[in-house]
Amino acid sequence: MTGVELPLRGNVTAGVVRVGDTVRRPVGPWTESVDALLHHLHEVGFPGAPRPLGRDGRGRQVLEYVPGEPGDPAGTYAPAELASIGALLAELHRATAGFVPPAAAVWQRVIPPDGEELVCHHDAAPWNLVRSPRGWVLIDWDGAGPGTRLWELAYAAQSMAGMRPDRPVRESARRLRVFVEGYGLTGADRPALAGLLGRRARAMCDLLQRGARDGVQPWARIHAEDGAYWRDTAAYLDAHVAAWTAALS
Repeated sequence: MTGVELPLRGNVTAGVVRVGDTVRRPVGPWTESVDALLHHLHEVGFPGAPRPLGRDGRGRQVLEYVPGEPGDPAGTYAPAELASIGALLAELHRATAGFVPPAAAVWQRVIPPDGEELVCHHDAAPWNLVRSPRGWVLIDWDGAGPGTRLWELAYAAQSMAGMRPDRPVRESARRLRVFVEGYGLTGADRPALAGLLGRRARAMCDLLQRGARDGVQPWARIHAEDGAYWRDTAAYLDAHVAAWTAALS
């Protein structure tokens, strides 16, 4: 039955459900801006995002439900898959480069970006990636907003490539190179990205620490669950900048 509501598991946003071929999400001050972005992506032919479908009778945001296989949180994608995910992110950035936000746009700025070059997803990670019949699709756009290519790429590369302390540095470096070459990053941006990886992971660590200190959910809960992971990952990324730089040379 299309009217049956099936809860969808999420680590941040509560109250997200599937109804037939749609997803219903609670709205926030940023939802109109997110819908404008998703409309733009659909109009320019970007396939890697769900279509916005307005509001339902309860005022919830309605989106296309994208069937498929959820992403791998451990980042164990094969090299060809990593390259194709990098290409997806590049295609997204080309598409958003032409997006003009509404005059009164409001965005949910969970982690302050390092600049405002174009509108980014800001959580392009395996837990928001679906392998669908039409290819890779990024979901959960509530955190979208202005940012920079490198800031987004640093987070996506670390998470998609699975660059973490329990993975040998040489393997992480190889996987980073594959992802970045899939994206098509060139020139001085490559060593700049190598130095940004740890800083971006530390920004996540700082968010969780503030949430734990101030009792702000869901960040306090996620800090209890994953705070040590982000702390250790940031230290790992900072400790091996030379290896990341060499891999991207």
